[in-house]
Amino acid sequence: MDEADRFSQPVFDECRTRGIAFVPFCPLGGSRREHRAIRANPVVTEIAAGQDATPAQVALAWLLAIADNVLLIPGTSSRSHLAENIAGGSLSLSDDEVASLTATFETL
Repeated sequence: MDEADRFSQPVFDECRTRGIAFVPFCPLGGSRREHRAIRANPVVTEIAAGQDATPAQVALAWLLAIADNVLLIPGTSSRSHLAENIAGGSLSLSDDEVASLTATFETL
């Protein structure tokens, strides 16, 4: 099974505890395999469909929703992806959606 890399979780947790800004490296996955795992995840795609958003937008919105110390700088290869990423910042997820995504990403 393809998985998203969670190697920086301990650093993220410590930054959140101490109120230090955290800038995740490659927030949508550092490889095509990781990015594909996020985009194809059934929970992510279901929430994306309900929000009229893309899976990438949902993943970015989740990162912003779980802690106020997260600063995102997602990479992009085109202007259309840049616009898509920016739109993810204004996506509003419900508490239930955040909880579902948190549970999902903990198992990736």
